[in-house]
Amino acid sequence: MLHTKIIDIKKDEIKTSIAEAFIKSSSYGASIIFNGTVRNINENKEVIGITYDSHDELVLKSFEEIYKETTEKLKIIDKAVFIEHIKGYVGLGETSIIIAVACKHRDEAYVLSRYIIEEIKKRSPIWKKEHYKNDESEWLKGNPCLLYTSDAADDMQCVDLGGRRIIKK
Repeated sequence: MLHTKIIDIKKDEIKTSIAEAFIKSSSYGASIIFNGTVRNINENKEVIGITYDSHDELVLKSFEEIYKETTEKLKIIDKAVFIEHIKGYVGLGETSIIIAVACKHRDEAYVLSRYIIEEIKKRSPIWKKEHYKNDESEWLKGNPCLLYTSDAADDMQCVDLGGRRIIKK
C-alpha cells in the first residue's frame, strides 16, 4: 500500500495526521513517522528557510521505484508507506517531508523508513535553495538525473550543474 504526493505549499499543507491515518491498521505491529524539518545551521551558515523545487513527475516515479525495491531488496512485503514532500518555501523548523511506514515488526519498520529517506536523498530530482540570515541565498548541489529516460516521463532529462536546475523535454 503506497501513497505519494508533492505538496505545493502555496495550495496545500503537509500534515502528519494524514500520514498517521493512512498507515494505521491492526495488521501492523510497528509504525514510524519521520518528519524532515528545516534546521538552523548548514555548513556553518545560519539558515532561515529553504525553497524546494522538483520535477514532480520524476519525483513521484522515483518514490514508486524505491517502494517497489523494498520488496525485492529488503524482502519487506506486507507494508504501508506514505511519502509526501513539499514544493515551495519552508521556514525554519517546518516540515519538508513526511515518510510514514507500517510493518508487522519494528525491525522492518526501522529498516524500511531509513532505506526510503536515504534513497530519496540520493535519487529523487528535488533541489534546495537555502535562505540565510544575512539575506543571501543559494541553490545547493542537487541530485542529478543525468540523461534519465523514461517512457512515462516522455524522455525527460534532468541535470544539476552546481545547484542550477535544467529540465529538458
